[in-house]
Amino acid sequence: MTRGGRDKTRDEPDRRCIVTGDVQPKAGLVRFVVSPEGQVLPDLAGKLPGRGIWVTADRDTIEKAAKKGLFARAAKAPVTVPDNLVDMVEAGLARRIVETVSLARKAGRAVAGFEKVKGWLADGKAKVLLQASDGSERGKGKLWTPEGGRWFGCLTASELGLAFGRDSVIHGALGAGGLSERVVEEAAKLTGLRRNDGGKPAGKDTKSA
Repeated sequence: MTRGGRDKTRDEPDRRCIVTGDVQPKAGLVRFVVSPEGQVLPDLAGKLPGRGIWVTADRDTIEKAAKKGLFARAAKAPVTVPDNLVDMVEAGLARRIVETVSLARKAGRAVAGFEKVKGWLADGKAKVLLQASDGSERGKGKLWTPEGGRWFGCLTASELGLAFGRDSVIHGALGAGGLSERVVEEAAKLTGLRRNDGGKPAGKDTKSA
């Protein structure tokens, strides 16, 4: 099973984290590359040229890779690591999730608002429940993780609002499909970058959409 809670498929390649040495599916790691100028860059889309350097999608692990010179060791060459590398990864993941949820909304596969989300949950249409990290715990507690689905609380109300074309959104839901699977993978990574509750990840692991 992947770090994001997904069952691994046979053709899903494994990669080794340069910090922990653990071998795991790519879905649980962040890919980095070294630019022609020697700067370490996150490659969240997995499309930048160059040899990939893989690090577990976890704030402390990426910070350790930067501070201990592990990127240079993996690249076998001197590199420059931006001071805000972890923040770059966090912001990039959040942006990718917002954009994907927005695409799902435009395709009719996502809804926002307590009553609409509750309706989708009751009807079994929801496969992913998204709730704002800064929303009321009392209000969020009235909804439930979709059966056989996922819950994430790694986006803020304003970020969820961007995805749904509003100023602020506390509750959102996605139906089944490829876009939802992409959100699950990216949100699982972002959860490792944004921690609450004494350092515990903010997501609840069940099966994926």
